[in-house]
Order: sequence, then structure tokens, then C-alpha cells
Amino acid sequence: MLMTTVIFALAASVGGPVDGKAAFERLKSLAGEWQGTAGGESGMPASVRYELGSGGTIVRELLFPGTEHEMLSVYHLVDGQLVATHYCAMGNQPRFKLQAATADELVFGFDGGTNFVPAKDTHVHDSRIRMVGPDRLEASWTVFAGGKQTGSNSFSLTRKK
Repeated sequence: MLMTTVIFALAASVGGPVDGKAAFERLKSLAGEWQGTAGGESGMPASVRYELGSGGTIVRELLFPGTEHEMLSVYHLVDGQLVATHYCAMGNQPRFKLQAATADELVFGFDGGTNFVPAKDTHVHDSRIRMVGPDRLEASWTVFAGGKQTGSNSFSLTRKK
């Protein structure tokens, strides 16, 4: 019942105000370990872990756990709006705010950050998480440098059983 409520609330948000609380509940449903590829179907192996923390008030997204490229994104609500901070292996911390949501996709836009100059330095600038099914997801990040898009990263993941 909860999942049905979340899906309808997200679907209702298209074209209107984004329901951060419903989107956060959808994000929580990703809790667990995910495996797949980064950089497309023929890309390098990728592992991502979603965990709830702080009494269910945050979602931790741990990318490439245990590797030299390990990164962490922390999602939480601020006054009903879903936001995130990405702790990047490059040593910067871009922040994101939920811009749009549907029943199967969350779109985050750039909202500042620390330890970099956005108009000059390389950083993750926005991201998308698309739930393809209950046990499949696709994610993408847009990378900026010099104030413009210079690349992107994509992930295709399956929930580990």
C-alpha cells in the first residue's frame, strides 16, 4: 500500500510542485546492494549500496565501496524538499536539489557545493535516478568543467539478491 501511495504521489507531481517527501520514500525503497556497470553496458563493473541512516532520515548512496574511487552521496529532506550532497573522489562536495520526479525517475539539479569553483573546476553538476523495475535502476551524472558540460557518467544496476 505504501509503495502505491508513493507512486501516485510522484506521478501527481509531474507538471506541479515536486513532492520531496514522496520522492524520498521512493529513494528509501532502493535500500540494498546493487551491481552492474558504469559507463554503459560494456563499461567497468560497478557496485552501489543504498542504506538508511539516522533513524530513516537519510539515505546513503555508497558508490564503488572499498575501492580508491569510493564516493558517498547523502540524501535527506529540508523543509519537505529532497536534497543531496555528493562527497566526490575528486575531493569536492556538490549539492543537489530535486527538480522533477515521476513514479520512476528522480531528477536532481545543481545547488552549489564546497571545495570547488563551479565556473572553473570539474564537478558533478546534476544527476538522474531512473527505476526501471523493482530490481533494476539506471543512473546518470552530468560532469561540468570550465562552466560547461564536458561529459557524463552512467550506471546500469541490478539489485543483488
